[in-house]
Amino acid sequence: MAETKAPPPPEVIYVDKTRVACDGGGGALGHPKVWYSLEDGEAECGYCDRKFVLARRKSQPH
Repeated sequence: MAETKAPPPPEVIYVDKTRVACDGGGGALGHPKVWYSLEDGEAECGYCDRKFVLARRKSQPH
């Protein structure tokens, strides 16, 4: 019986903006550019499963 390997986990990208675009990062091998809002703190690309996570900023000293 052949052993099947699980697919690799999705790539996680930490960003500092609440609006991001994803094109798959593969140039001609990527996918159409789509925009996501990270108002909830994260979003996952519907094409390539990349997960964008809003990086929490450390509080600035006063």
